[in-house]
Parts: sequence; structure tokens; C-alpha cells
Amino acid sequence: MTTRLRTWALIAGLTGLLIAVGALIGGLVLWLFVAGAVAMNLIGYLYSDRLALRAARARPLTRQQAPDLFAIAGDLADRAQIPIPRLYVMPGQQPNAFATGRDQRHAAVAMTTGLLEDLETEQVRGVLAHEFARIKNRDILVSSVAAMVAGAISAVASILQLSFLFGSHDQDSPLGSLAAMILAPLGAMLIQMGVSRQREYLADATAAHILGTSVPLADALQTIHASRLPALNINPVTAPMYIINPVAGQRLANLFSTHPPVQDRIRRLRAYNESRTSRTTGPSKMRTAQAR
Repeated sequence: MTTRLRTWALIAGLTGLLIAVGALIGGLVLWLFVAGAVAMNLIGYLYSDRLALRAARARPLTRQQAPDLFAIAGDLADRAQIPIPRLYVMPGQQPNAFATGRDQRHAAVAMTTGLLEDLETEQVRGVLAHEFARIKNRDILVSSVAAMVAGAISAVASILQLSFLFGSHDQDSPLGSLAAMILAPLGAMLIQMGVSRQREYLADATAAHILGTSVPLADALQTIHASRLPALNINPVTAPMYIINPVAGQRLANLFSTHPPVQDRIRRLRAYNESRTSRTTGPSKMRTAQAR
């Protein structure tokens, strides 16, 4: 319930920010922004998966092309008690993946060619478990809608910047337009950061529960973090959708990352497995002692 409240708070916060931009500019622009916010949420709900996959240049995978991958997906879907999502592959040597869609029955998971080529089978299984966890937690819709609304806010800020450069801004509210141009993108980024980091921790924990162990995901995160490959060529507003920050390596991107530190995620996953092992072995030792 807490996670659902946070995700809806994210949508409401970003939508409110988009409307606030219109209010700062003033006039009929406010109502245009209200209509735009409603339209963005509606489009995001209906077509979030198509838009995200198209932006990532992802192409569908068939069972004939990747039978082993589909076997893993089928097993994980049974464990997570969700329908098997559509599987896609996208260009990029950086090992990464994301899930998208409006609900569990309209979900898709996209993986980079680098992830499928460079990671071991168990590590790929760990990554898929993380993405299936996001689907199970109904986390994919908010990421897609948030990326769309944040993208709209960034686009508006860019338009306002051009209007100032060419002297075509509204003379009645120059301060409001200037504030919207500077503060709106920053506000959108901070709102995304506030919720996205906790969602990653939750997806990691759910993935470990689905697998029955945290080792495959922890190993996958370690391999991906150590790869140090170039950033993916994506729109930065879609970065929260990925398992690891796809634009990592840029100092500013790391400072305002929507993902928690990878080493912290790995540490939590290792601790989860250790605590699970101790709970499993503890009673067996006791029973052995009693048998003696």
C-alpha cells in the first residue's frame, strides 16, 4: 500500500508541476497546460509500452530466436504469479534492461544486446527477476507516465528558453516564464528521484523473493557496474525505467541519479541472502542436536 501511494504521489506531483508551469506563465496558457497534463496521463496509460519501446529502438524476440530466454521467463512468471511479458532486445553494449506497460497483462521487458551477450545465464535470470518484480509490484505504469510528463516539462522549458533567446516571450509575466524555464526541469527530476530510488530497493527485494536467493541479481549488478561501458543513447527522462542508471559515467548524472548506489544495492542483496541462509540452517542444526 505504501508503494502504491508513493507511485500515485509521483504521478500527481509531476502532473501538478506541469500545471504549475502554466500558472507561472499565466493567461490562457494555464488551461492549455491543464489539458496537456490530462492528455499526457491518458496517452501514457494507453500507449506507455509502445512509446518506451519505440524510443529504445527495441525489436520483439520470438521463442524460436531465444528458446532458453523464454524458458527462463516462463519459470520466473510462474514464480511471480504474473503473465509472461513480451520480450524485446534493444541496441547497446552496456548491459541494461527495463520493464514497461500499463499493467501485468500489457507488460514488456526490453534487454540490451550487451546484457544478453556479456552476462552469464544465471545473471540474466537475476536481471529478468528484477524486471518481473517491477511488473508484479505494478511499478511499470508510473515509470512510463512519469517519463512522459517529465519529458513534456523539459520540452516546455526548452521552448521557453528559445522564446527568451529570440525575444518572443510574454512581457506580462517574464519572471514567471523565467522561473518555469529554470525550476520546472529541476523539480521534475527531484520528484522522480524521491520515489524511484525506493522502488529499486523494493524491486531488488521482490526479485530475491521470487528467485529464492539474491545471488543471481547481486552478481548481475556487480558485473554491470564493473563493465564501465559507454552510456546508452537515450532520453535522460527515461533513465528511471532501467535496472541501472543508463547514463552513468557523467558526474552530473551520478549526482542527480534516480537510482540508489549500485554497491548499496549489492550490499543489501548479499545481506538478504546471508540472513535467509542463517534462518534455513539454524533450525536444521537444532534438529541435529536434538537427534543426538
